[in-house]
Amino acid sequence: MPGFLPPAVTPDTAPYWEAARRRELRLQRCAGCRVFRFYPGPVCPRCGSDEAVWERVSGRGEVYSYVVVHRATHPVFEPDVPYVVALVELEGTGGIRLPSRLVGVAPAEVSIGMVVEVQFADVTADCAVPVFRPARAAREAR
Repeated sequence: MPGFLPPAVTPDTAPYWEAARRRELRLQRCAGCRVFRFYPGPVCPRCGSDEAVWERVSGRGEVYSYVVVHRATHPVFEPDVPYVVALVELEGTGGIRLPSRLVGVAPAEVSIGMVVEVQFADVTADCAVPVFRPARAAREAR
């Protein structure tokens, strides 16, 4: 599994990271207009409501965009170079795009539209982060 630094947890993001620790992908959803939002915040940018819930999402999506990192920005990432950082458009979320590492695939094999699914990488004993890999059905079709 790739190397990571622990995330900076804030009151707005704590439920996201707590869910990730439990191996669940949850997104903030406005209790008023029911629109998902990412990055989490105290107020809905669409309707202005300050009421939100955290809902579990499937963790499936498609690669919307990506970059191959050839130069580590921190020593913890050096063993992973080259690696892929992808913007994953999550299904069933109204177009939410989540930035994340893409694992289990060579950088040269990544493509826009690739179907992916979430898995979780341990950062510490109490912290996990979502990463994405090619979806099982897509891998089995090869």
